[in-house]
Amino acid sequence: MPTVTERLRAAGCVFAEDEAALLTEAAAGDAAVLDRLVERRVAGHPLEYLVGWAMFAGERFVIADGVFIPRHRTELLAVTARAMIHSGQTVLDLCCGTGALGATATRGRTGVRLVAADVDPAAVACARRNLRGAEVYEGDLFDALPRDLRGRVDVLLANVPYVPTDQIAFLPEEFRVHERRAALDGGDDGLRVLRRVAAQAPGWLAPGGQLLTEAGDAQLEAAHGVLRDAGLEPRTVTDPETETSIVVGSMSRTIYP
Repeated sequence: MPTVTERLRAAGCVFAEDEAALLTEAAAGDAAVLDRLVERRVAGHPLEYLVGWAMFAGERFVIADGVFIPRHRTELLAVTARAMIHSGQTVLDLCCGTGALGATATRGRTGVRLVAADVDPAAVACARRNLRGAEVYEGDLFDALPRDLRGRVDVLLANVPYVPTDQIAFLPEEFRVHERRAALDGGDDGLRVLRRVAAQAPGWLAPGGQLLTEAGDAQLEAAHGVLRDAGLEPRTVTDPETETSIVVGSMSRTIYP
């Protein structure tokens, strides 16, 4: 009878020993449960869904089947936002998924109002467990938010889907098959959702507020154009070590009558 590690290795799992340990932990001593978990992993289900959590920036976040799995590359978005956030400010995590981004960006920051929203009910349920004490709403982008937030958001995290529709077929199977398409599909050029966010963002940002978003390397220039068209001043932040980039759009500090 092959061991759990052997079954995983035969299925092509590169870190078979580590995954075997995690699945064993998740099964909590129930051999039948462990066997089912291994079967699902061998069939290609993401490990995060099987163990019930995803690791992001060194912390575990509750996750459920189909919910967008936070990526390591997105940590740059959280780190950049974190450096901008101060006590007394309001942070909005739009398209929040598990809430990992907002949680990481505001970790250790006192007196911060954290608001999160997502259109996916399963993601909202996860975020409410991960963001204790925060406001988490369900709905389409800004439609989900309370009106008192207008003009008060200091940092807007918008980890929008940005994969062009015709490129989804080339994503790894774990993402392409198991994550909800709405969390991946950014339309013809990948910027469809960003355009919607950018168009409304100035009405929600406070003077001097910042919008942070992720885009593919080939989309950076076009993303700058989207933010500029919305009245935001764009710039790119790059981490040479991980070779990842994000786009930041700044709101003017001047309030016009």
